[in-house]
Amino acid sequence: MTMTRQDTAAIRALQGLEDRSSSVRLRAALAAGTAPDPRFVDKLIERCAIEPEFFVRDMLTWALTRHPMSLTLPELFRELRSERAQARSQALHTLSKIGDRQAWPAITPALLSDTDDEVARSAWRAAVVLVPEGEESALATVLATQLGRGERETQLSLSQALVALGEAIGPALHAATTVSDPHVRAHALATQRLLHDPDAGFEQAIEEAKRVAALTGAPRTDDENRADR
Repeated sequence: MTMTRQDTAAIRALQGLEDRSSSVRLRAALAAGTAPDPRFVDKLIERCAIEPEFFVRDMLTWALTRHPMSLTLPELFRELRSERAQARSQALHTLSKIGDRQAWPAITPALLSDTDDEVARSAWRAAVVLVPEGEESALATVLATQLGRGERETQLSLSQALVALGEAIGPALHAATTVSDPHVRAHALATQRLLHDPDAGFEQAIEEAKRVAALTGAPRTDDENRADR
């Protein structure tokens, strides 16, 4: 059986995705997206889970968005259950880029609170893109449980995700400003400031919020107030 030029190009791209050179892998991913082929999907997803280079991973995601969702979504959903953190994170990133809301049920509370910060951050971004209209407040309530988590980069990602939901985050943020944990209060206050002043820098907002949280302390409960009487 004669091998066509298309077959030859497909084989070359598949082989290139495993090359030791990142530039070769990048070109192979570009080729896979430029001329989509069902044979590429499994290899692209497999490579997403282990690819060390950011720019190559981004090209792999782009290549997957060029393929039919009927082929990519089931495989991406499977990756969300992977034990490998990068597989989960990259699958979430790809789902956010595809942007089809039929993927929303796959964004579970377990992913939104994943112990790996990169996975959680990818889940927050995907959730904001995929959340159905009318469910923003419920999502904000779940995201608010992660306030105070991690280092500045992680906290900024969460604040940006919350702010992207708009005014729907108001009740969840207000509740978070009343808890006893000063880190949670500060993060909630900083996010409130970013919501109302998008031009405010996060570093400045969080430092100011930390001062406010430290000075005010957690609001006293009714029981505590009665005990002092």
